[in-house]
Amino acid sequence: MPERSPETDVINFRAAEQLLAARDPRGAVKLLDPVIAAHPDNTAARLLRARAFFLAAQLRPAELEFQVVLEREPDNAFAHFALGRTLERADRADEAKRHFRLAAALDPQPDYLAAARFDV
Repeated sequence: MPERSPETDVINFRAAEQLLAARDPRGAVKLLDPVIAAHPDNTAARLLRARAFFLAAQLRPAELEFQVVLEREPDNAFAHFALGRTLERADRADEAKRHFRLAAALDPQPDYLAAARFDV
């Protein structure tokens, strides 16, 4: 097995981004697992892995990763929105609403505002 280096982790992270864009979330997770094992505090890698879990319909792992990101970055509007989508997909609409509203309050993008349904 080749020796790990910071460059290898960067290459794997970038390759995981490409796999996610190409709709191969499971391949992205495989590349990100060793990156996160080597750099557990890397929030960007965790956020990317959370997105990959979500796209692979692995909702519980996605939820846990988004929660780790939010523990570190409670003002991350995208992570709140994505956690809301994850909870919504898991039929936990009441929990999702809280995260949609936090996302919209932090960053009033149209998608976030629509999901927050402040008018309801």
